[in-house]
Amino acid sequence: MMSDRIVRLIGLTGGIATGKTAISNYLAHAHKFPILDADIYAREAVHPGSPILNSIVERYGGSILLSDGNLNRPELGNIIFCNPTERQWLEQQIHPYVRHRLVEVTQNHIAQSSIVSTDTLTLVLVVPLLFEANMTDLCTEIWVVYCSPSVQVQRLRSRDGLNCDRANARIQTQLPLDQKCQKADVVFDNSSTLQSLLSQVDAKLSRLEI
Repeated sequence: MMSDRIVRLIGLTGGIATGKTAISNYLAHAHKFPILDADIYAREAVHPGSPILNSIVERYGGSILLSDGNLNRPELGNIIFCNPTERQWLEQQIHPYVRHRLVEVTQNHIAQSSIVSTDTLTLVLVVPLLFEANMTDLCTEIWVVYCSPSVQVQRLRSRDGLNCDRANARIQTQLPLDQKCQKADVVFDNSSTLQSLLSQVDAKLSRLEI
């Protein structure tokens, strides 16, 4: 019966620039797991004309928009990563929308699935702020990917073109990685190579006989 099926909801998280995207891409392409990406829903929340974007413009002025009407994300980042009060305000606008979309899409996948009761439906919820936004209840298990602090700073600087101070400021807005690892069901070390990381993922899935 459909009600007897196993639904496995993996909450994939970690720190900024630790390797969440590398794992989610691999799970999607190599293992064919559906990926629900919180960052995509966060971008949906501020599309031109949306109530949330209108609230942002009311708070920060029209200069927070690009010429095409889209949100100027680097400019917004300069505001919120240096001001905890503004960051909290923004998160209060966006997190409820992201939660709603994660729940909605999860339910749609379950409803549309034709999996029989002896099989498992696995969905991967990629949520960078899984702990910070109190969304752990959306998952049946939590995977955390981490790397050493020095590697994290180096990758973030290289990826986003930030100086050391700005990179550290972004890292410090999130729960420390060691605390995330303590709360995880599965931990992956991405301090080395991509192949090493993906091998850890395969080993975990093999042990679970997915």
